[in-house]
Amino acid sequence: MHTAHNLFMASIFLLLFQFLSLFFTASAQPRYSNISLGSSLTPTTNSSWLSPSGVFAFGFYPQANDYRIGVFLAGIQNKTVVWTANRDDQPVSSNATLLFTDNSGLLLRAQGRNTSLIVPSESASSASLSDLGNFVLYNSDGDIIWQSFDHPTDTLLPTQRLQTNASLYSAVSQTDHSNGIFRLEMQEDGNLVLYAVTTITVTKQDSYWASDTYWGGNNVTLNLDEDGHLYLLNYTGFNIILNLTDGGFPTKEPIYILRLDFDGILRLYSYNLTQNGTWNVLWRSTDDRCAPKGMCGLNSYCVLNDHEPDCKCLPGFEHVAQNNWTAGCERNIFAETCRGDNGDIRIEEVANTVWEDNPYSNLSISMKEDCEQACLQDCDCDVAFYRNGQCKKQRLPLRYGKRNMDDSNSALVKVGKSKSISNPTDRVDPIKKKINQLGRGFLIAGVSIVALGIVMLAISGILFYRSRAQAYNANENILLCEEFALRSFTFAELEKVTDGFKEEIGRGSFGTVYKGLISTTQKAVAVKRLEGIVSQGEKEFQTEVKVIGKTHHKNLVRLLGYGNEGPNRLLVYEYMSNGSLADVLSTAEKRPCFAERLEIARNIARGILYLHEECETQIMHCDIKPENILMDENTSPKISDFGLAKLLKPNQTKTFTGIRGTRGYVALEWHRNLPVTVKADVYSFGVVLLEIICCRRHVDHDLPEMESILVDWVYNCFEGGEIEKLVSDDEEVDMKQMDRMIKVGLWCTLDEPSIRPSMKKVVLMLEGTVDIPMPPSPTSFLSCI
Repeated sequence: MHTAHNLFMASIFLLLFQFLSLFFTASAQPRYSNISLGSSLTPTTNSSWLSPSGVFAFGFYPQANDYRIGVFLAGIQNKTVVWTANRDDQPVSSNATLLFTDNSGLLLRAQGRNTSLIVPSESASSASLSDLGNFVLYNSDGDIIWQSFDHPTDTLLPTQRLQTNASLYSAVSQTDHSNGIFRLEMQEDGNLVLYAVTTITVTKQDSYWASDTYWGGNNVTLNLDEDGHLYLLNYTGFNIILNLTDGGFPTKEPIYILRLDFDGILRLYSYNLTQNGTWNVLWRSTDDRCAPKGMCGLNSYCVLNDHEPDCKCLPGFEHVAQNNWTAGCERNIFAETCRGDNGDIRIEEVANTVWEDNPYSNLSISMKEDCEQACLQDCDCDVAFYRNGQCKKQRLPLRYGKRNMDDSNSALVKVGKSKSISNPTDRVDPIKKKINQLGRGFLIAGVSIVALGIVMLAISGILFYRSRAQAYNANENILLCEEFALRSFTFAELEKVTDGFKEEIGRGSFGTVYKGLISTTQKAVAVKRLEGIVSQGEKEFQTEVKVIGKTHHKNLVRLLGYGNEGPNRLLVYEYMSNGSLADVLSTAEKRPCFAERLEIARNIARGILYLHEECETQIMHCDIKPENILMDENTSPKISDFGLAKLLKPNQTKTFTGIRGTRGYVALEWHRNLPVTVKADVYSFGVVLLEIICCRRHVDHDLPEMESILVDWVYNCFEGGEIEKLVSDDEEVDMKQMDRMIKVGLWCTLDEPSIRPSMKKVVLMLEGTVDIPMPPSPTSFLSCI
């Protein structure tokens, strides 16, 4: 009887325990909102779906003047984004709509096209957002068919796991949530590692932080609990390999997130929801903000100024792009010789710096001065590293540089001696140098004459402007005036100008060009009808067109006006009567002589230089090729389509997805997902320059295999001292000028962008103002990349 009573009581306790377990388990489960089919969001009204607590939201969030879609903390000031859909897509304007449909999942309607943001494996029936920030799609049986926790971006949320072979990618900046330049990878070997995105290999040398938890089994995961416990868990789900934090932090008011920040450092944050305060850092991968490799691009090194990172160029180098450190640095001069025998070059030291170790020669030398001389006498040596009697010679480019005052390593950089390199403001322009050599009396006289000329020119300009203004006021009905201001046309007007878009004179990736005639002035024009550009809002399109309209250079096709009516976007250009450079080079009777081709190349370079450095807003062309260089009645080249890079979105090219340009003229960085700068235009110009020299296409499969690729063929002939093979036997060619042009073309077409010269240097080299060193082999630096 006593035993039966004990069994009964045990059963009661067991049932009570199971009930309480189920109760507490259910209480611990995150609550989910309910989102039904047919629900929709817009950026300005009903912009997001909230979690039950109202802390998290899914929907539109602002980025500059546009919007992106993602999950963010809505219950705090200054929304914190934790997940973004299609990160590398362009932001959308305020007239976008997000729809939840069964077949397409989440469908974004923006700028006249539909994009599926989330495509589940089967038809969706409902969706929800949990209080932990997980956005989930369900089928009709209530099974999860997609969830944002399986597709992390730069942030890990409580109860979310980073699975084996999964990665977090940093954002571009605090305000731009596109994919940045750093990644956190949960490797198969159980090691959690931070790399630069551009890293090709995944060795320990390429990483800048690692958990050093090499685990024999697979399926190691990174985990974050609701109490801030951050740890690595093995495949059994029981054995913790490494505790990054012990956890045990408060769980009611604070919320915790792990984020790979845009600066490359992994940080665990907490935020107290009841105090409306700021994010506090509980743990970070490193305190050294110069530690992330890749923050500073090639040939630059990181230094800390008041604990803030700054990227400095090597002596003799300058930043490729002032606002983009990751673009790296390039040489600002070219030495006349590679050796230091005649004093043209010298060594400048950068002390207490560490770099990627990739020497081609390792010498035991007791004195640093002897290491300097060893590099000076070696044409292959661009920099030597000296530390404790070891002299390591390396070629450019250098990677992963940073200052470390505890390290005795000295970088001995080979630089030109004719210029002061340490301070960019001390560089002497060749023209200024010549002026300084003139006599003071001549200079004063010259300045006086110039000043008088400027005064006369100003007076003439005022009189000219007044006469033009009077002429304009006298005839307001003229459709196209000769003023600099752009004319806005209606679609009907341009339809009349082109006689119903009758005469097609060109067709490209982004539209068709028609010849037109302004009836009142009998002026011929070219009207380009753009295709696939409706993604731009009306205001944005007009703003960009006006920026393009302010560009005025003798080697740019002038934009005269535009049409912007509904989906119809048109550009009105001056008409070029002699076709394109491609036509001129391919037609024997039109082909200019070598001296004329050299001048054409110089003028094209001057036009690109204007776009890059001299116009009001820097413009990357992104599609330099002979078909986009038009010839006027005097056979002078004018670059066309230079504004399309500003008008078109990155995914609207018809040649490569996500890449602008034309096959054969596209620089390698487009394909490697590297930062793209104006050096991409330099590469394209280099290909065009070689085509101008040789009067042939960049690829010709009708030729023998060794001659079919122009860049390779040119380098082989140049290296073998047989450049005369590149031109026809019956053509009179200045071989000294040809040698100069070939060198420029080979420098421009190097795969590594930081080594290519800027367009300013290209112009100086083509004009003969500066000497051009021997271009390296196209593959001589690939081992350093």
